[in-house]
Amino acid sequence: MNDRKQHVVKMAHELFINKGFQATSIQDILDYSGISKGTFYNYFSSKNELLMAIFKTIYKDLEKKRNELLIGQDRSDIEIFIKQIEMQLMTNRKNRLIPLFEEVMVSKDTELKKFLEQGKLRNIQWIYHRLIDIFGESKKPYLLDCAIMFMGILRENIKFNRLYNESSANISRIVRYSVNRLVNMVADLSENKEQLLQPELVESWFPNCKKQHHDLNKKIHNIIFLLKNNIGSDKNHMKAKELLEFIEEELFGTKSPRKFLIGSAILSLKTEHGDEWGKDLSQLEQLLEEYFKLIKD
Repeated sequence: MNDRKQHVVKMAHELFINKGFQATSIQDILDYSGISKGTFYNYFSSKNELLMAIFKTIYKDLEKKRNELLIGQDRSDIEIFIKQIEMQLMTNRKNRLIPLFEEVMVSKDTELKKFLEQGKLRNIQWIYHRLIDIFGESKKPYLLDCAIMFMGILRENIKFNRLYNESSANISRIVRYSVNRLVNMVADLSENKEQLLQPELVESWFPNCKKQHHDLNKKIHNIIFLLKNNIGSDKNHMKAKELLEFIEEELFGTKSPRKFLIGSAILSLKTEHGDEWGKDLSQLEQLLEEYFKLIKD
C-alpha cells in the first residue's frame, strides 16, 4: 500500500471513529483526506472496501507482531499465547475497533457483516492452531470446541468487567484468568472424551488457507523479520529493507502475487547482499518456491 493510500485509510479510520461509519460520506473522506473523487475510486471501489482495508491493515500488522513473538521461542509455551491474546485485545482497544464492529453488526449491510464473520472464523482458526502447538496432537479432537468457548469466555469477561468495575478492566488479568479456564476445559474434555464439533470443520471454512499455508506464511514472515534485523542505516541497506517490505506486501497484500516481480527483488538482494546474508536469502528463496507451488496446486 503506497503512502497516499495509507493516508486515506488513516484519515477515514479517524472519521469512522469520530463520526460513525454510516454517518460518514465519501465526500467527508475526500475533504478530510485532501484527495479527489477520482483518486479515491482509483484506490477503493466503495466506502465498504475502504472499511475492509482499515481492518485488513490493522490485522495484517497484528499478525506480523504475533508471529514475531514466536521467533526463537518454544511454540508450546502458553505464556507466549497469553502475550499474543493481550496484543490482540490491546490492538482492538488502541484502534477503537469494537464500536466499528458493533455498528456494522446492527446494520443491514450483508457484505460487511459477512466480512466480519469471516474475520471471527479466521481468529478461531488461529487460536485452534495455537492450541495444537500448546496442548499437542493428542488433544486435537477437542481443541476447536475449546477455541470457540475460550473466545466466548474472554469476550464476556471483558464486557462485564468494563460494565461493573469502577476502574478500567485489567486486560492482562482477564486474559490470564480466561486462559486458566481454557486449560481446565482442555483437560476436562479430553478426559471425558467429549466433542461437539469435528476439528476438520476448521479447514472447510477457508479451503485455500489450510494449515500448510498458515505455517508457511509464518516461516516467511519470520525469515523476513530476521533479515530486517540485519539491516544497517546506509543507503544500500535501506534499499534492501524496501525490497523486503515489497516482497511482504506482494505476497500477503495482493490477491495475485506476481512471482516474476518477487523473483526480481530476490535477485537484487542476492546481488547486493549475497555475501552477508547468503544462508538466510537462500532459505527465503526456498520458502517462496514452496509458497508459489502451494498456491498453484
